Amino acid sequence: MSASTTPAGTAAAGPMSHRQTLQALSGLLLVLFVAMLSATVVSTALPTIIGSLNGSQTQYTWVVTATLLTATAATPIWGKLADLFSKKLLIQVAIGVFVVGSVLAGFSQSAGQLIASRAFQGVGVGGLQALVQVAIAAMIPPRERGRYNGYLGGVMAVATVGGPLLGGLIVDTSWLGWRWCFFVGVPVAAIALVLLQFTLKLQTVRRDTVRIDYLGATLIAAGVSLLLIWVSFVGGSFPWLSWPTAAMVTGSVVLLALAVRVEVHAAEPIVPLPVLRARNTALAIVASLAVGMAMFGGAVFLGQYFQVGRGYSPTQAGLLTVPMMAGVLLTSIVAGRMITASGRVKPYIVTGTVVLVAGFAVLATIDHRTPLWFVGAGMFLVGAGVGLAMQNLVLAVQNSVSLSDIGAASSAVAFFRSLGGTIGVSVLGAVLARRVADQISRDLAAAGIPAAGSGGGGSSLNLDVLPDAVQQIVRAAYGDATGHIFLLSAVIAVVGVLAAAALRPVTLRDSLDLNDRGAATAVGAHALHCAPAIDQVGPLAGQEPAGRR
Repeated sequence: MSASTTPAGTAAAGPMSHRQTLQALSGLLLVLFVAMLSATVVSTALPTIIGSLNGSQTQYTWVVTATLLTATAATPIWGKLADLFSKKLLIQVAIGVFVVGSVLAGFSQSAGQLIASRAFQGVGVGGLQALVQVAIAAMIPPRERGRYNGYLGGVMAVATVGGPLLGGLIVDTSWLGWRWCFFVGVPVAAIALVLLQFTLKLQTVRRDTVRIDYLGATLIAAGVSLLLIWVSFVGGSFPWLSWPTAAMVTGSVVLLALAVRVEVHAAEPIVPLPVLRARNTALAIVASLAVGMAMFGGAVFLGQYFQVGRGYSPTQAGLLTVPMMAGVLLTSIVAGRMITASGRVKPYIVTGTVVLVAGFAVLATIDHRTPLWFVGAGMFLVGAGVGLAMQNLVLAVQNSVSLSDIGAASSAVAFFRSLGGTIGVSVLGAVLARRVADQISRDLAAAGIPAAGSGGGGSSLNLDVLPDAVQQIVRAAYGDATGHIFLLSAVIAVVGVLAAAALRPVTLRDSLDLNDRGAATAVGAHALHCAPAIDQVGPLAGQEPAGRR
């Protein structure tokens, strides 16, 4: 796997032309598209899917959470492997895992099977999301990367707009059915696999000895998974102050503490701690955590709001999410061009986090009667904030580390963003479920309808089996409760604003690696502590020394 002709830390043989870069990006962008499509295609279809499987609100949340959980746990492992082995081969392996998970999800016969299949699919999704960023960083210098971030933003927008629309059309088409929401990604992934084979030419680093930190990877995955499982069930299955809470939180803290100890002494740590201790890297990670928590946690419930809370069809719900994706597309393209021209990234990150807070603040006021134009304005602001902040946070981190650590650093940002998204979906989903249940019980009692005889059965999302009067109560409950979780999203996103504001201004470098412009030796992870050595790289003037705080 590690066969190569170049030593660790060297740069590519020569700069790629714009045409060569676009050819290499074609397969990578399609990979990113299929990874994002796997999440967005089910967003509008999920109420129908869970209803047909007679699932509950908790299972609705877990169909999303399971994918995020495994993707989060697997991301740092994929990223570190990318620093050790062939990035191209790893991307192809991740595609294979994704395809198997997609097929299993499509054949699911119960909500439990669907959740398990989505968890397996998440391992592949985590690899795709992390490795695409790593591969792009290995091809394109940070300053030029701003230009190509516009293409990434376009793919994100198409996947996020086209996904809900496609999902809505699939479930609204009788001869297809919701299972094709999972099958549809298989041929796209196959095309991406072929494109990558012929277009992606990346240098593979040869190392005399390769040591994979299996113990660290296991401890990180176990600690994060245990924490996320606790977040998903606390307040519903058991109280906040209870022995399951004590056991899970204590176990998670112990596992993660052991992981840190192992990472400190490991020869090839999964998460190199010196990289994470650099000021801008640490702040970008904090901002990514907050942005991910707010964005995933809030946006995942928009499809449910339009369908369950407002009564629109899946296709209509997909169309109604277009303003948010338009915001992502517009700002990512414009900001990418401006960043390439100026080399400055902090102003766009700060602006993006502020706009994200403003968008969630607008959505925090909605209920089941809010005019659609007002909801659309809030979604546009959220999309604009995401387009300005998300990719540029990754760019800020990649600019601060050497090429030999690009996989670990990039995956660290993706890891914490996914971690934030998982926590956000779990916490906000639990809050939504609790508020909906309380409001439905209260409104049923006020209407003189006994809860036991309301016809809801085990699932309030299967509206077709409910009497008309109960349907109206359920829709109002979901429509009114959604605004509350957007308020929580706005509060969480404020943390991202504070972290972004604390970033040190940097000028993006024009070289692929920190040492490409005359440094005598490669700058490794441990050299991040050595600020004077980095300062001697003259052409990097204006860039923050990675180890200086």
